[in-house]
Amino acid sequence: MILRFLSLASGSSGNCYYLGTPEYGILFDAGISFRSIKKILKDNGIGLEQILAVFITHDHADHIKSVGDLGERYGLPVYATPEVHQGIDNSHYINEKLHTSRRIIEKDLPVFIREFKITAFEVPHDATDCVGYFVQYKEQKYVLATDVGHIDETVGAYIRMANHLVVESNYDREMLSQGNYPVFLKERITNGKGHLCNADVAEFLAANFNLHLRNIWLCHLSRDNNHPELAYKTVELAFRKYGLRIGTDVNITALKRNIPSELFVLE
Repeated sequence: MILRFLSLASGSSGNCYYLGTPEYGILFDAGISFRSIKKILKDNGIGLEQILAVFITHDHADHIKSVGDLGERYGLPVYATPEVHQGIDNSHYINEKLHTSRRIIEKDLPVFIREFKITAFEVPHDATDCVGYFVQYKEQKYVLATDVGHIDETVGAYIRMANHLVVESNYDREMLSQGNYPVFLKERITNGKGHLCNADVAEFLAANFNLHLRNIWLCHLSRDNNHPELAYKTVELAFRKYGLRIGTDVNITALKRNIPSELFVLE
């Protein structure tokens, strides 16, 4: 029943996550180079031949950079909603368009990859379409919710089911407010279809904590308006307010943008 999780990259420069067993695995998003994906996996003892599929959350460039290489050149099936596939087709960041590798998924309808049951769910974000993923493997439940404009009823329901959660903690509200971003970009980030701030995700996780939640990874941290220590501390303080102890009740890691994480073993 061992699961393994690896963040290859997490941030506005590129996103890619691995979830697998000792025998096989899948990728979520492919926003870094094919060469980097192959090297990082190899450095962690994972051969590219063990990857069975790629699941895409949405069509922004930092999530789809290598879908053509993985799909058409290497031959991996690339799963996305029809709207996300259309966005990939229209993206000028993709040189190799998807044809034989294209796989269509629908929200709330599971797809089976060996022992993985994978369900896409709606996420509010200003892409052509955007989904999170809920993965069931035996008794374990993994949730990926990145680029979340706000935690609505659907996103919240899936988060509450997770044993292992990767969730966006993009920006610190004060850093963004006082920073040099133009007004239109600040408004885009904070308008409910942009990104999720540290304080909001911290309060939601603390107020809705379940004992079956064992691991939280804070993902997609902003380069200019956040840093891992601040994101971690914000969640830690919220949990402490509810009498919850990090390291005892739950493990929390703030993922770095351009540095792969360790290979986490989930049991």
